[in-house]
Amino acid sequence: MSKISKGIVIAFLVLSLIGFLDAAFLTVEHYRGLPPPCSILQGCEVVTTSKYSVVAGVPIALPGALYYLAIFLMSFLYLDIKNPKLIFYASFLAMAGFAVTLGLVYLQLFVLDAICLYCMVSAGITTTLFILGVRVIKAGNTVPAN
Repeated sequence: MSKISKGIVIAFLVLSLIGFLDAAFLTVEHYRGLPPPCSILQGCEVVTTSKYSVVAGVPIALPGALYYLAIFLMSFLYLDIKNPKLIFYASFLAMAGFAVTLGLVYLQLFVLDAICLYCMVSAGITTTLFILGVRVIKAGNTVPAN
């Protein structure tokens, strides 16, 4: 695998931390039974209390927080031990997250007809992680061997 730009890894680290904080906040608000405050756009309450906001009793923000935490940890460990597999797998995780994000944004725009600002921040972060991940994967050209 060719050398990965440290700037891309730092961006992975910072963006995943912000994404984690965003998703963790939404998770906490869900379990507190409170809709998140949404002053710029109306719709946070509609989105975060819809039937689509929970899967099998778990708010979708919780797996989102775990997703961001996994990317954060892989990025952090990559900076520490320089194993390219870590940032490579984080990039694939970002691709999966992007696919989920597309579905969630579709639900907001075309099913619920409401936009959650926190959800859109997460969508922006995941989209950026996806773009950076594509760059990482292109730099690698192949799946790393075990």
